[in-house]
Amino acid sequence: MNKTIVTVLFFLGLFTSLWAQKTGPAIAWEETTFDFGDITQGEKKEHIYKFSNSGTEPLVITNVEVTCGCTTPKGWPRDPINPGGKGEVTIRFDSTHKIGRQTKVAVIVSNATGGNSQITFVANVLEKKILN
Repeated sequence: MNKTIVTVLFFLGLFTSLWAQKTGPAIAWEETTFDFGDITQGEKKEHIYKFSNSGTEPLVITNVEVTCGCTTPKGWPRDPINPGGKGEVTIRFDSTHKIGRQTKVAVIVSNATGGNSQITFVANVLEKKILN
């Protein structure tokens, strides 16, 4: 009898935790990493990261935080994104004063049930050739 009660409680707890994970806003990214490849020092590049709200409640992005002054969040939705809705975050990279492989991170601050999420990009910055 005790085994039956333990089994029922186990499955009830499992069902409850799975159901709880499905509620609330959630970000589903088409991609979380982008590679600009080789670029020349001084070039400015942008990339658009697309996402959807795969949750059950409106998603609100309150900020996009970057790790370096060379990286700028150019835009993100300011209005709530309803379940099933789509949005974009644009990130700009200025390679001035950079050289070699660069990996940069942007943190998307939102009310998503999974917490904040990250998007990244990489670039290989080649030295700019100066002609005489």
